[in-house]
Amino acid sequence: MSHFLIAAAHKSSGKTTITLGLCAAFRARGVIVQAFKKGPDYIDPLWLTQAAKRACHNLDFYTMNHQEIINTVALHSQGANLSIIEGNKGLYDGMNVDGSNNNAALAALLAAPVVLVLDTQGMTRGVAPLVLGYQLFDKNINIAGVILNQVGGNRHETKLRESMAYHTDVPVIGAVRRDSRLVIEERHLGLMPSNELYQAEEKINSIAEIIAEQVNLDALISIAQKSTFLNPPLSKTIKSNLKVKIGVVRDVAFGFYYAGDLEALEVAGAELIFINALQDKQLPQIDGLFIGGGFPEAQMDRLSQNTLLKKDIHDAIELGMPVYAECGGLMYLSRKLTWRDKTCEMVGALPFDSVMEIRPQGRGYVLMRETGLGLWPLLDSSGQPAEFCAHEFHYSKAINLPSNLTYAYQVLRGHGVDGKHDGIIYKNTLASYVHLRDVEKNRWTRRFVDFVHKQKLRKN
Repeated sequence: MSHFLIAAAHKSSGKTTITLGLCAAFRARGVIVQAFKKGPDYIDPLWLTQAAKRACHNLDFYTMNHQEIINTVALHSQGANLSIIEGNKGLYDGMNVDGSNNNAALAALLAAPVVLVLDTQGMTRGVAPLVLGYQLFDKNINIAGVILNQVGGNRHETKLRESMAYHTDVPVIGAVRRDSRLVIEERHLGLMPSNELYQAEEKINSIAEIIAEQVNLDALISIAQKSTFLNPPLSKTIKSNLKVKIGVVRDVAFGFYYAGDLEALEVAGAELIFINALQDKQLPQIDGLFIGGGFPEAQMDRLSQNTLLKKDIHDAIELGMPVYAECGGLMYLSRKLTWRDKTCEMVGALPFDSVMEIRPQGRGYVLMRETGLGLWPLLDSSGQPAEFCAHEFHYSKAINLPSNLTYAYQVLRGHGVDGKHDGIIYKNTLASYVHLRDVEKNRWTRRFVDFVHKQKLRKN
């Protein structure tokens, strides 16, 4: 399998823009590209999915074990000519001081050559000792090439290349000039999601053309072909015999869904029916509803004005339809949403209000413990509440919370709804700030589909 990992010296070095540009540039050449993203992230995978025209999958040491990461790469690389893995933050940045969960550890696990993206603004000769230091810091990885980014001009590029050639044995694969066409608008969670940018395809194609001109794609193919990662034996996925219809709200307001989770829902027996909360006037014939995260605050006028769908969802919840909502979905189901001194009416099914703050209210990895009061079967088949890993990243908070709410989770690490609890339970609805991943340690999709199926049988 041909693959490499794109990393950087630090975050905001431009590696996502270069990675999506590479995906689209290779695809334009007829190369079938599979993209992966390290860490918990929805926005970058949206861009990478659109650039590669194949669903991008996340690789995460916190929620996945090593073999699961290897299997994920092997499984989704099938049928691709080239796999590109985008790291997060810097090459050696991570939670653990020993580096066991950083990008370098992922490169070592997957035997992936590393292509280092360097933001060269304000640098000339200093680029060489930086690369030498990165080489010496961990000799278990192979820094196979460097892409110089934010290069000022011909003179700047010449100095950078001369320094690299004189002091190091790492080839310069490309030099990408500072260019306003490479800038993607940012928001509080990072890049503007591609599902909100109506000119996303045009933007990706423009970036791809620039990257193809300034990066040696043939050299990258040669690097990827030298990777030594071997495909492990893959077990066949057995699809459940259950049959339920689950609506998934997916539009410019709600787009935070892991590709692997949607696939897992289908394997568990769900037929997914996608719903646009801005345009659709009523719920289709469904047995359950999944509302993921996103930026409902950016679309709150349109969400508020779609009163027919809001009423449909409200009535369905009151009648006991199983509903699972994460973060933005939780905000949508609350009574009101306030942002920038403006308040809009939301669905009103849950007894609290949401307000956007300037600073993050919950950010990063979380550790939760089941309370035993949730809707779905417990993780531990023995009936004991279990702990599980997930993540959160929200600028909103729930306010005017009643004191008698029932919660599915106790927060051991993170913030959740109130610093102590998460997973608000109302009838057959579970709404939380935590984002779940369907991984070996937490097959939440199977448990959710089982719950939806049981409620369907009870209703019939």
